[in-house]
Amino acid sequence: MLPLSVKSERIKQERGLHMAELLLTNDFDDEDPYLLPNADALAVLSSTREVVEQGEYVWIDIDRVKLLAHQWIQPGGEYRGASTTLPTWYEQYHFHDGTERTVNWILALDAMNFCFWAEKDQARWSIEYQGETLNGYLAEAAALKRAVEENIPLWDAAYLSTISHEELAHIFRGEQSIPLLEQRLHNVREVGRVLLERYNGQFINAIGQAERNTVKLVLLLAQDFPSFNDVVLYRDHLVRFFKRAQICVADLHGSFGGKSWGAFSDFDQLTAFADYKLPQVLRHFGVLEYHPTLAERIDNQQLLEAGSEEEVEIRAATIWACELLRREMIRQDHPVTAAEIDLRLWLLGQNSSEMRPYHRTRTIYY
Repeated sequence: MLPLSVKSERIKQERGLHMAELLLTNDFDDEDPYLLPNADALAVLSSTREVVEQGEYVWIDIDRVKLLAHQWIQPGGEYRGASTTLPTWYEQYHFHDGTERTVNWILALDAMNFCFWAEKDQARWSIEYQGETLNGYLAEAAALKRAVEENIPLWDAAYLSTISHEELAHIFRGEQSIPLLEQRLHNVREVGRVLLERYNGQFINAIGQAERNTVKLVLLLAQDFPSFNDVVLYRDHLVRFFKRAQICVADLHGSFGGKSWGAFSDFDQLTAFADYKLPQVLRHFGVLEYHPTLAERIDNQQLLEAGSEEEVEIRAATIWACELLRREMIRQDHPVTAAEIDLRLWLLGQNSSEMRPYHRTRTIYY
């Protein structure tokens, strides 16, 4: 009987060979499945591809990608919730008045849009809003909408730049405490400060500077607002995710219905938004596979260090799994964007009682 260390090494070698074979196989209409698109201005796909190629802990099962895409396009498909009609925006939980105030509010929302999970065996932070108990991102959005309804000016850059710990704690009041409150406080103050210093207090001026272009606005967010600069080194290679910067553009698009301050060129350049819910769902469907030692750590709800090889590989594989799903949907005559793939998976992840745990990393980026 082989020792566990030898078994693990053999699994790594076998998986490495398997990934190399996949990269050389013409699997999607006789093309390399990991072929880069002509336009990759964000460099998210190109930088994460290198992680997927080199990864030793996480792999993509392309056959399962095809199966999942096939299930999704079937009327009344095999998996409940497989309808192609998805809500694009939850108006009941988001503030919207159609003005520049909404634009600033969404920037503040996404500056604090990360890490809502509780410690093992602990209750999650939640709030009561209009008769509903909410947790996670929807609780954050509803708490910020509730604050506006209580005349707290979350669109005002000067207010955001000096908001106190006590004020923010009051905004997020509910059952339990929201995780990483200090980091959220830092981020929202940064939003206010940068808006005042660079954009005359209004994020619409940043949108104008970016010429209403998706790629330019994502890169502007990452450059001018350091808390949005979601990049990491993987074996001395710079990897870009830009999760919250990308989702901020998507949220503006959703809030304004793709019009006014939500109208952006090159919107299809967005990738998936690599977080902790999407890989949980992709693993549930067999699209993502984990090395046994990593799977054990995740299933036991052990923390993964931010920036560790395991964590970076999970996020990179998530990006590419969604990209391959997008391509397969197109191949089967059901064109969708990566953002729509992301939303579909996120919604499925909201009913995750039968799924294995998501990976746990304390980070401000997702």
